[in-house]
Amino acid sequence: MRDIRIAAAQFEHRDGDKAYNLGRIRDLTRRAAGQGAEVVCFHECSVTAYTFLQTLSREELDALAEPVPDGPSTAALIDIARESGVVVMAGLIEREPDGRLYKSYAAVGPEGFLTKYHKLHPFISPHLTPGRGYNVVEIRGVKFGFLICYDNNLPENVRATALMGAEVIVMPHVTGCTPSPMPGRGPVDPALWDNRERDPARLRGEFQGPKGRGWLMRWLPARAWENGVFAVFANNIGRDYDTIKPGLAMVLDPSGEVLVESQALGDDVVVALLTASALEHAPGRRYLRARRPELYGGLVAPHPEGRKAETTPGWRLAYEASGGPAAG
Repeated sequence: MRDIRIAAAQFEHRDGDKAYNLGRIRDLTRRAAGQGAEVVCFHECSVTAYTFLQTLSREELDALAEPVPDGPSTAALIDIARESGVVVMAGLIEREPDGRLYKSYAAVGPEGFLTKYHKLHPFISPHLTPGRGYNVVEIRGVKFGFLICYDNNLPENVRATALMGAEVIVMPHVTGCTPSPMPGRGPVDPALWDNRERDPARLRGEFQGPKGRGWLMRWLPARAWENGVFAVFANNIGRDYDTIKPGLAMVLDPSGEVLVESQALGDDVVVALLTASALEHAPGRRYLRARRPELYGGLVAPHPEGRKAETTPGWRLAYEASGGPAAG
């Protein structure tokens, strides 16, 4: 690995408005490049928006989807990358030639399309197909891995990506401030978001508390520390269909320390210097070498009674219990 400056972004997307969202990606990429970033990372489904996807039929979702890398949104991202001379990473819904739909995350540079990753645990719509596996690729002299939102809640996914050689794991999310049975968690009153300029302290308290940052700090630093990798957390902020999201874009080092994070109550980008020396001295790199795989057979054993893997986050259960929209 070499030293590199990487940006994590946050912005308030608009449901299904690709032109607007790509415009925000362009503006924030310019801002990040002006601060020396070589790579700029955006949140899950940053091109399309996210939570509203649960309301779409198969036909509506297919109409929103497009090929990657041959679709118009990938072309627009490449144009943004060329304009600012950086690598841009962003999320969208992808349609493959066989008609299957994926939650996709694309990386492009001034030279064109670089790579893509499909979310392993999609649940926002039953019409999305789970990804086939992990992806680690060298970009600008650094080995990048990708895991989207819920993928990072399973330690096995982060460990497997690290074992494939990832030095930086990009973790695009749409998360926080959702219904939950956990103490102190739950949604944020939309009125606080609407009144954020007059009363920023109350909204910041919600975002920084157990509904937002407090929950992230339960597990996000651990994923970086236990695997000895840099973690780039990009998230949206503001209105996301019927929820308010907290942003909190941040970059963590391989010891789980926060290098930079946003406390802005709006669109923002933060830039961190990731150093080879921090990776070299990370405890997690030693833990990877200390493993005893001969003991881990249970980790790859089939589910009991042939049960299939299921992805059901706490907020999904809360939505269904209240009679809200359901998804697979």
